[in-house]
Amino acid sequence: MGELEGVVQGHRDGHGFVLRGPGEADIYLSPQEMRAVLHRDRVKVRVIRYDRRNRPEGRVIEILERRKAPIIGRLLHEGGAWICAPEDKRYGQDILIPGKGAAGAKAGQVVAVELTETPSLYAQPVGRVTEVLGEVDDPGMEIEIAVRKYEVPHRFSPETLVQAAKLPDKLRAADRKHRIDLTDVPLVTIDGEDARDFDDAVYCTPTKVGRGKGWRLLVAIADVSHYVRPGESLDHDAYERATSVYFPRRVIPMLPEKLSNGLCSLNPLVERLSMVCDMMINAAGEIHAYQFYPAVICSHARFTYTEVAAILANTRGTEATRFANLVPDLLNLHDVYRILLKSREQRGAIDFNTTETQIVCDDNGRIDKIVPRVRTEAHRLIEEAMLAANVCAADFIQRGKHPSLYRVHEGPTPERKAVLQAYLKALGLGLSISDEPKPGEFQALAHATKDRPDAAQIHMMLLRSMQQAIYTPANSGHFGLAYEAYTHFTSPIRRYPDLLVHRVIKALLGKGRYQIQPPNVEPSKLPVKGGKTAKGAKIAAGKSGKVSVGDLVGWESAGLHCSANERRADEASRDVEAWLKCMFMRERLGEEYAGTVSAVTSFGLFVQLDGLYVEGLVHITELGGEYYRFDEARQELRGERSGVRYAVGARLRVQVSRVDLDSRKIDFRLVREGEERGVSRSGKDRRVERGSKSQSAQDELAAVQLADREIKAAARAGKAEGRPSRKASGAAAGKKVKAQQSAGRTTKRRM
Repeated sequence: MGELEGVVQGHRDGHGFVLRGPGEADIYLSPQEMRAVLHRDRVKVRVIRYDRRNRPEGRVIEILERRKAPIIGRLLHEGGAWICAPEDKRYGQDILIPGKGAAGAKAGQVVAVELTETPSLYAQPVGRVTEVLGEVDDPGMEIEIAVRKYEVPHRFSPETLVQAAKLPDKLRAADRKHRIDLTDVPLVTIDGEDARDFDDAVYCTPTKVGRGKGWRLLVAIADVSHYVRPGESLDHDAYERATSVYFPRRVIPMLPEKLSNGLCSLNPLVERLSMVCDMMINAAGEIHAYQFYPAVICSHARFTYTEVAAILANTRGTEATRFANLVPDLLNLHDVYRILLKSREQRGAIDFNTTETQIVCDDNGRIDKIVPRVRTEAHRLIEEAMLAANVCAADFIQRGKHPSLYRVHEGPTPERKAVLQAYLKALGLGLSISDEPKPGEFQALAHATKDRPDAAQIHMMLLRSMQQAIYTPANSGHFGLAYEAYTHFTSPIRRYPDLLVHRVIKALLGKGRYQIQPPNVEPSKLPVKGGKTAKGAKIAAGKSGKVSVGDLVGWESAGLHCSANERRADEASRDVEAWLKCMFMRERLGEEYAGTVSAVTSFGLFVQLDGLYVEGLVHITELGGEYYRFDEARQELRGERSGVRYAVGARLRVQVSRVDLDSRKIDFRLVREGEERGVSRSGKDRRVERGSKSQSAQDELAAVQLADREIKAAARAGKAEGRPSRKASGAAAGKKVKAQQSAGRTTKRRM
């Protein structure tokens, strides 16, 4: 069988996969094969067999590249030896630390480890401590772990810091050349209360468009490209990061603070350089004309969303009185927003009714509360203005026949479409999507179900059916927004693709071409799933006949890199939020809460707690002593004997039974009134009976923890015999299962 290359992705259960590329099947690696490799190594494998479902299994024949990034973990002293237990369980093996390699770190501390000896079939990896991060409970430790675990660049190079320090503190005369002076135009910024960098400022005034009524809308965006030039250290570091990463109470910026919060930020009453998208919008909400030009602006005020929402709701209130001279401009912005919103609805753009949450931390960095984000008219006003500017940028680049990065969002894959069609049919809504769905069909479904009790769950299913948006030079439109061409222009302080788009627009304005020169990106850092092929990029950019193959490869490489780093930032942010939620719920072990089933899988129910917005798993063994069958079409678990059904949207009462900080998992157990809890079945009330517990919740937890300790002891014994550390003896594992079963539950790792 053939030899193939790819990147190893470990699994916490010991096996792994070799990820190859878009549209290519992953290759399974057995636990035996995973002994000699580590998560994220680049390898060459030979396919040795196929399983009954025609999925390939491979054997590693060559390790092409070892990951050089430090591994983050807890330093432990067990049996007279130092080991590092990796924070990322996909590594699958503990790392032995010689006595002199501990660098003075204490047992239990979080450390960064550099490998000195790689693993083999018969030996564990060996390493040395290169950095001591501190105690696991230190404030902000979860962020320190995440930025290293996901390899988020968090330190600027010395060259970049020197270059940033040399930049001026304010505009110079030379900076103003060849720019339109808009300092007298009352542009304003509208952002969140905690925002520190201001990318965009807006202004609107009524005007005549054609023969009818219309508006002139100005969107001024920070001109980052004036200060961050191709090939310089600032540009290299910005490209490496590709995006700012947002955590509760902390931001890892794409640009040094002097630029992100200072020279580029459109701070109030300070002159700043900007790129302006100047639009004429008619009464139908159509962009009648637009132009781009560099300008000098001065933001006349820094508004928050809360302030603008209050002004729009009451033009005679306290907030309106404070900003009386700017209220007419805000009302004009609101008028053009309403016209753009009507155009959006006619276009069929999708607007789901989902709840976003915000974590509010205390002084120690722990969760104080989790609150829903409220989207006001002010949020939507800015969103529509930014969408209009982004569409103009995409159109301008297309008309100029210049390669660039587009923000592409494709519709559902055939597999996801089939699942969604079956789900909608099972709901009996009388509505579905066609075999070639359009955005308007999704919006019609969202609108038709918005008042249903299960609207949030239906909208989440609609959202999950669609693909993830990516950056690519091959434009195929934006499905969710119902645009034929869309790009990102409005946030160059925090997104590198926006900076590239600015450079392209400037090149077109100057009748030139922008030759992209992305720094070399390691192949292992490029995503192996999703994205676009080089062939697709050539088709999109080859219409002008003037684009070199090297240029196309450069743009595609930049798109893959930016898309991968965007996902990396999202994963790091989610990891920190999951850690904080686990800490939050660890103090609530044994407490009971009401909740709603947010997702159903073959192994259990995910339940979101009311008011807390925390999600956990009710394992299938918690549902009663019978076999439950997973119905993917209906998104439900159904008991074969009793017929009891648990579906998305079902209301349950649960108890917090287990919190695993290492794996970021929260487990619940089902609570029944008087040892039983009513659950509806086919419109009738049914009861799921359950015998009384022989142990309290506290006894159950103690039994599981005891079994966990026995497994770890068996694992250490296995290490002494040269076996992988994650494999415990069958006897110890059996004890754990018995302990859990005696308490009425069996844990199973989530898929």
